[in-house]
Amino acid sequence: MNTAGTIDRPLTHDPQKQAPMKPSTHELAGSAPEDFTTSGANDSRQNRNREMQLLQEALARAHMHERHHEAEQERRAMRLATARRMQRRAERASLRARRALAMAVMQ
Repeated sequence: MNTAGTIDRPLTHDPQKQAPMKPSTHELAGSAPEDFTTSGANDSRQNRNREMQLLQEALARAHMHERHHEAEQERRAMRLATARRMQRRAERASLRARRALAMAVMQ
């Protein structure tokens, strides 16, 4: 019996011994049917990757903005503490000067 196998019942199950598939006449060789093109999938994958990258950049930008804001608040707090310390020092110097003046007037 010398009959060729069919798709449902191949002559052999070894893929290397099977005859290569020949493209049908109504399809162009090397092209996929319109329903099965992957360009849309690639585009959506690229968009998703771009969106993920932009999401990471936005997250990093927000993080850096928050750090910058915290650093600015810390600088303001340090300037305020320094100003208060200098104000107390000036008040003490003023009191010393008043006492010295009062002592000079009393003598």
